[in-house]
Amino acid sequence: MNGSEGLFLTIRLARPGFNLSVLARLPPLGLTAVFGRSGAGKSTVLRAIAGLETEAQGEIRFNGTVWQAGQGRMPAHKRRIGYVFQDARLFPHMSVRRNLEYGLDRAPRQPGPTVEDVAALLGIGHLLDRRPATLSGGEAQRVAMGRAFLSRPQLLLMDEPLAALDQPRKAEILPYIEKLRDVAEIPILYVSHSVAEVARLANHIVLMEEGSVVLAGPAHTVMADPTAAPFFGVREAGVLIEATIVAHHADGLTELATRGGPLYLPHAGRAPGSVIRVRVLAQDVMIALRKPEGISALNVFPVTVTRIRDGDGPGVLVSLASGGLDLMARITKRSANALGLRPGLSCHAVLKTVAVDPSDIGAGADGPTG
Repeated sequence: MNGSEGLFLTIRLARPGFNLSVLARLPPLGLTAVFGRSGAGKSTVLRAIAGLETEAQGEIRFNGTVWQAGQGRMPAHKRRIGYVFQDARLFPHMSVRRNLEYGLDRAPRQPGPTVEDVAALLGIGHLLDRRPATLSGGEAQRVAMGRAFLSRPQLLLMDEPLAALDQPRKAEILPYIEKLRDVAEIPILYVSHSVAEVARLANHIVLMEEGSVVLAGPAHTVMADPTAAPFFGVREAGVLIEATIVAHHADGLTELATRGGPLYLPHAGRAPGSVIRVRVLAQDVMIALRKPEGISALNVFPVTVTRIRDGDGPGVLVSLASGGLDLMARITKRSANALGLRPGLSCHAVLKTVAVDPSDIGAGADGPTG
């Protein structure tokens, strides 16, 4: 074992109508999304890791240090965990600055970011003299994130921090979580039941259902696995593509370089050379046996069928590969049969330029995403 081991847990918990049995090893850096429907056990896992779920049995190790083994438990306050909840839980009688300093006051005496550093990172420098009651929901959550980060944790837990926010506030705060993910030299566990959030933020995904882990791995691998579609929902099934911005063209399109060739999208507001991640939904991808001509779609990739998975209804999910680029198409069984689709078949994937929603474009995370 060494300091880069990461988090290992094997947790068991039995309650009337609910059994939790989780075995997982999570990476030592990056953002791991714990995804699942309500009642899957996501928040219970975070509470057990934090030492707040005293009925949980099993073993928890972090970077070689035993936090729990059987009945023996390290006290929660000694685990040096930062925790961000659904509601910000700020101290109402304190200014934003004092709320942030509260986290710093409880940090070990070691070098690290200052209040001003974190305020700049999270875009809350102009709020330092305000009281929590005057903040929007998104602003309050950014302060809560800053307070947790300033406590110098060795692990940051975020339990559905956007669940109580409306869509505009979620869109406002996501870029700041991306920044925190990229500068924090600690692992982050992020609980969510939003596929869009997970696709935008995660380096690694743990997929839970009814108290158990059903799939875990790098985000691009889990998202592209058709067996995950029933858990994400077939309308949310898709892949993550890592791309580099090549140029912004005068007609409003952005040209991206991917492992499978150029990709054109509506203007992506980042500088040329930036690495971004793009979620492409399976329902937005069409398949043609021959390279189509005289069509409006600008994105056409030569691909090979790698896998076909039948759904419960009239649809199938077709996994496609183009060099190092993975795609997925959701089409009808009738179309798949008419095209004679089978693993190994060469064909073409077609994606409309305007099909990708701007909210599905985010900052690239460390490591491959597609």
